[in-house]
Amino acid sequence: MRTRLSLSAVALALAAGGTPALAQSMDHSAHSEHSVSTPMDHTEQGMNHAEHMAAMNDDVAGAEAILTSYRDALTSRDAEAMAALFAQESFIYENGKAEGSFTHYMEHHLGPELDAITSFTFGEPTLAVTRMGHMAYGRETYTYRIELADGRVIDREGVATSVLAHDADGWKIVQYHSSSRAPRNN
Repeated sequence: MRTRLSLSAVALALAAGGTPALAQSMDHSAHSEHSVSTPMDHTEQGMNHAEHMAAMNDDVAGAEAILTSYRDALTSRDAEAMAALFAQESFIYENGKAEGSFTHYMEHHLGPELDAITSFTFGEPTLAVTRMGHMAYGRETYTYRIELADGRVIDREGVATSVLAHDADGWKIVQYHSSSRAPRNN
């Protein structure tokens, strides 16, 4: 009965030309300085909603650059450059294992491996980033080849998903999840 009354109230409000209170209070501007209950007036800033959304979507290039920089830092085995791309409160998942923060991952997993790598190359990378306000998520596919000091060679197909956050300092990776497998023989 309660659900029927709630749905009836929404239907009556819509039929009367009204908009449910929840829809009225939603702020689609994605600006943290505006509260959810106060709609943003883009004309105050000299831009309309379409221009604002276009500007937000254009900024995915910054998030894409962070993910590309991470791949570049891996190939050059530059631990300092990699660390600069991650938020302090980050989470890394690799091949079904929670690795903790990037700092922990570097100290206990990736860092020791970097010394054993003589060559690290990526092939066929794809990258797509979608921005949602001050957050973005990335989807990547790639192949990679690692040559080790002991002569072993590792060829893999990989995928990664990432979540990035944007603040006054720019984009940072807050969560990174990658997995790989041996290439399939076609």
